[in-house]
Amino acid sequence: MTGTRTARTAISPQAMILPLALAQFIASYAATNMNVAISTIATDLGTTVAGMQTTITLFTLTMAALMIPGSKVTEIWGRKRCFVIGLIVYGIGALLATLAQGIGLMIIGYSLLEGIGSALLIPPIYILVTVAFTDVRSRARNFGIISGAAGLGAAAGPLIGGVITSTLGWRASFVLQIVIVASIIALSRRIVDPGVTGPRPAFDVTGAVLSALGLFFVVLGILQTSTYGWFGSREDFSIGGTVLIPKGGISPMWLFVGVGAVILAWFFWHIRSRERHGREPLLPLRLFRNRTANLGLGTQTIQWLILQGSFFVISVFLQQVRGYNAIQTGLVLTPATIGILASSAAAERFARRHSQRWLIQVGFGITTVGMLLLLLLVRQDSSVLTFLPGLFLMGVGVGAMLTSSVNVVQSSFPDPDQGDISGLSRSVSNLGSSLGTALAGSILIATGHPGGKPFAVTAATLVGIALIGLVLALLLPKVPAETATEPG
Repeated sequence: MTGTRTARTAISPQAMILPLALAQFIASYAATNMNVAISTIATDLGTTVAGMQTTITLFTLTMAALMIPGSKVTEIWGRKRCFVIGLIVYGIGALLATLAQGIGLMIIGYSLLEGIGSALLIPPIYILVTVAFTDVRSRARNFGIISGAAGLGAAAGPLIGGVITSTLGWRASFVLQIVIVASIIALSRRIVDPGVTGPRPAFDVTGAVLSALGLFFVVLGILQTSTYGWFGSREDFSIGGTVLIPKGGISPMWLFVGVGAVILAWFFWHIRSRERHGREPLLPLRLFRNRTANLGLGTQTIQWLILQGSFFVISVFLQQVRGYNAIQTGLVLTPATIGILASSAAAERFARRHSQRWLIQVGFGITTVGMLLLLLLVRQDSSVLTFLPGLFLMGVGVGAMLTSSVNVVQSSFPDPDQGDISGLSRSVSNLGSSLGTALAGSILIATGHPGGKPFAVTAATLVGIALIGLVLALLLPKVPAETATEPG
């Protein structure tokens, strides 16, 4: 115990938070900066918008699928070691993406290696803050900084990516990531990890594989709608030259989603069986029995789905319909960035006067109004000013609730569960990002026939999903269960 206390007091808040916040920023930045360069990269690599949609979706899906195993590995390898390994893997991925001459190497570098690196480095961020800051107020404040860095990275990604792509080329954006990752590795030398107390947990390999495969097939199924549609298959679906579903049959989307659902059911049966036999599962079932946390996880998923889905559809609209370049696209999205920054900066002050539940509810309400304004005001030939009020309000709403949703989830559990719930929380956030890009892209293509209104239909769908998030927020208990911690 003495060694742990000494290690904690040796940690400088500045030394601790700066590299952790930068790492969270760059992971969130990587998920949105590609949107403004979709057309440029697609042309350079000889692929299509659908191909870039798949690349972006696979990045966030890789993070979502591996975040829970990454959290468990953190407790086995050590937090700081896992953090640095994740940064190295991420940096290698960014280097390969920089050198990519085709979609294949881009998927390996950006989608897979950067996704794997993010899944390794993000869980230690939240666990290191939890063990370094023992009092509720300082812990909540520093989690707010990191959550703000996540929101800033996601919001500023389009603008920064647009400026870099338009002035230096899209490859320079990956070079910037390499430079920042190298800087974080250098800064991380000052991080002191108190170390894992008690016996190291066993790694549930079967559970990790089942959870990853289940999530993969569900999102992969939604991606199939771009080609085959949602209900009736628009063309033959074949594997190895054998037609499994003829044109006009049920969309293969349901086949993939069904397989994913069966695998996820197998995953829950597996962890229940391990617990019954006294063996440690990948995730304890008690995490899924907390009503407040479950509702909070739902709001997290929808927040990131809306943010990623909206940025994707607006970016494609600006580039495909209006012919905007990367920097023009980034500038149009700037009001959302300003809104997120403004509300994130005021979040701590609001939290002193209002409950986390209230902030989430108001956030979803403002976000929904903003998206409705986009749907009502923006037209193919409308002024660029028609984007401003809707994007700004959407940013304000999302920024107001990002930290609050994470607080609701993680403060529902005591310290011993923080590692597991951190991995689950980050996983559903990235799953929401994956679903946002996949869903928006698939609806755009599915409704893109002559006479269709793909962008209006996609925006209307996202408004409907925002309303679902508002309902979940309204169902949150008025007085969340009190625990000894309040991490963000």
